[in-house]
Amino acid sequence: MTIEFEQLTREQLKHRARDGYAAVIPLGAIEQHGPHLPTGTDTFVCREVSRRAVQLAADKGTRLVLCPVLPIGCSSHHLAFGGTLSFASHTYLCILKDIGNSLIDSGFQRIVFLNAHGGNEYLMHQAATDLAVQHPVWTASASYWTIAQTALEAVAAAESGPVPGHAGSFETSLVMALDRAHIDRSSIGKHHPERDWLTGVMPGTFIGRHMELTGVNGYTDAADQATAAQGRTYIEAIVQAVSSWLVDTCSRMDEADSGK
Repeated sequence: MTIEFEQLTREQLKHRARDGYAAVIPLGAIEQHGPHLPTGTDTFVCREVSRRAVQLAADKGTRLVLCPVLPIGCSSHHLAFGGTLSFASHTYLCILKDIGNSLIDSGFQRIVFLNAHGGNEYLMHQAATDLAVQHPVWTASASYWTIAQTALEAVAAAESGPVPGHAGSFETSLVMALDRAHIDRSSIGKHHPERDWLTGVMPGTFIGRHMELTGVNGYTDAADQATAAQGRTYIEAIVQAVSSWLVDTCSRMDEADSGK
């Protein structure tokens, strides 16, 4: 059965909405990723993870429709480095809510945001909250690295650098697994100064410094230890974890609606 929103007719989508399907909205970004990775890194990863995870969950009987990836996010902290397209934070929040409202107007009562860019995260959660306040619907929101934290720890993803980091070993491994032709290998250095305060903060807290919100020169760590094999392992772990989260999240909604 087709899962992609854009491949379905309006009547097919109306039927799915009436049948309680959840609409999954993948959130990417187009922004600088150091001197070596493509600006579409987050969107590439988001598209691969969301497509595979939603299909896997749907194959298990979870009722899902996959919306197109929103390729531009809130990336204002990258603008100074060039190679970045960004919505301002207030604009991005409005866009997420408008997409949610469009789905609700089309009959969907379950909205799920799935994120692949750090700058989107707080606004995504706020949009999900606002939609649930303003409409009698279910919403959920999460970033893939939060969902897959335990799974990525099990495959030792953090041994070569912070997870997810920014344009470091972890993300470079992901892109190598997807399409290594996009990578400028000549620009990958063996050493890069790291900022401990980027990864060592308590959950739910924030610390930031002008021009170093994602590390020195716009990225967190050296990528010389990245490999495609590692990337394939990481992607598989992420897909499995995200798929399980989708199944569990929708099951909880089903149970609540049935009064269990």
